[in-house]
Amino acid sequence: MSDLSAFEERIGHTFANADLLTRALTHKSFSHEAKNGGVLHNETFEFLGDSVLGFVIGDLLFAHFPSLDEGALSKMKAFLVSASSLAAKARMYEMGEVILLGVGEEKTGGRKKESLLANLFEAMIAAVYLDGGIDAARELIIRAFASDIRAIDEQDLLFHDYKTALQELAQGGGMPLPEYTVVEEVGPDHDKTFVVEVKIGKLSARGEGSSKKEAQQQAAKNALELAK
Repeated sequence: MSDLSAFEERIGHTFANADLLTRALTHKSFSHEAKNGGVLHNETFEFLGDSVLGFVIGDLLFAHFPSLDEGALSKMKAFLVSASSLAAKARMYEMGEVILLGVGEEKTGGRKKESLLANLFEAMIAAVYLDGGIDAARELIIRAFASDIRAIDEQDLLFHDYKTALQELAQGGGMPLPEYTVVEEVGPDHDKTFVVEVKIGKLSARGEGSSKKEAQQQAAKNALELAK
């Protein structure tokens, strides 16, 4: 593989065992097309990464929201580890740019497929865990999800989808549907902050986050506050 030092810098972990990184970045389509055979792919890493991620996210939520019940914590966890959320993290670290794909998968846009990127992020967590232990994996997960966890409203026991709530408010009040616009992007690609503005009738509000989705949710939340 080409030099991956820039990628290691992006994720904040330098591998002692480079083979673990290579395997995490090897999709099964590449492995199946390898002429000499014996190329290991990352599917079992996805399984391990999913377990490590679930444990760490659960631990973080338990520590941050000690007063919430199991139902609220479970909804928060499900939101954070959803496929769309994990794919966004993979894009944040530009993982799709360095994954090894087979020719067919490459031609069908594999580098941008949400499910593939979500699985890739889980595989990378496993690789970091196997290389540096639970502390190294935890550090990666904290860096990736810290802003998302901070954005959660502890008083919102149902953990609302603010975009849906704002849309329901608009429909119930006979207003046009909310329109979201990215008005600013700040920082390098691997650590970017998005500013999104939402407009609903004469009402407008802004929000920011490490992904467009997070910024939209914050903007919707702020709009709901203004509409009270």
